[in-house]
Amino acid sequence: MSMKKSFKLDIAVIAAVVIIGVILVAVFLLMRSPGKNVVVSVNGKEVATYPLDEDRDEWLTGADGGKNRLIIKDGTARIEEADCPDKLCVNQGSISNVNESIVCLPHRITVRVAGENDSEIPDAVAK
Repeated sequence: MSMKKSFKLDIAVIAAVVIIGVILVAVFLLMRSPGKNVVVSVNGKEVATYPLDEDRDEWLTGADGGKNRLIIKDGTARIEEADCPDKLCVNQGSISNVNESIVCLPHRITVRVAGENDSEIPDAVAK
């Protein structure tokens, strides 16, 4: 194969990969849907559900007794403060779309955005 044919083939492959990437990002962005509720779980058990359209400031108690401050404001939820050592849950930022979540592993707290009826959440069992 000549150098020109090889170069043209390389350009075609790169263009195809870029186009596929753009299509996947567009599909991902279009498939997102705004959530209606925030579901709080501690150690895998649902303990509270809060509407995303009502501003709220709640302290959550983890399985180990640790505390996380949940702020719901302007249709988004975030962990504002936590007394866990790594503070990864605080750094995860705000969530507002169905199936987005914030997890605090040391306290075993999960904050998940759900739709109007929780049927939008995939149902799966893993063993």
